[in-house]
Amino acid sequence: MEEEKARRLNPVVLAFIGDAAYSLYIREKLVFASDYKTGTLQKLSSASVSAKGQAALLKNIEAKFTDTEREIFLRGRNAKKPTKSKNATVAEYNLSTGFEAVVGYLYLTGAYARLDDLLSEEQDEVRG
Repeated sequence: MEEEKARRLNPVVLAFIGDAAYSLYIREKLVFASDYKTGTLQKLSSASVSAKGQAALLKNIEAKFTDTEREIFLRGRNAKKPTKSKNATVAEYNLSTGFEAVVGYLYLTGAYARLDDLLSEEQDEVRG
């Protein structure tokens, strides 16, 4: 997708795509790094893919954001969301929505190397 078209998407839609892309990223890293059974893989991935896990990762990578990524993050963080988190604070949920919007934007625009660069810290944690 063209960058300008992706930038015009509703940030909650970007977060919807970003949630799926991030979940797949984490699952792939777990499968490649281990030979755990699916139950264990699910538990491990849930910790990273949760709003709390995403908010924690965001603190480590936010400084790496480009101006465009920061703008998309802020739009996602501040967007009115149709649902509320059951297991995270409002602040964590807002941060995770902004994070997912950035992931969705990068995924839709085909910036896979950039995604890998930003998420490599998570990859290190998954291996450890």
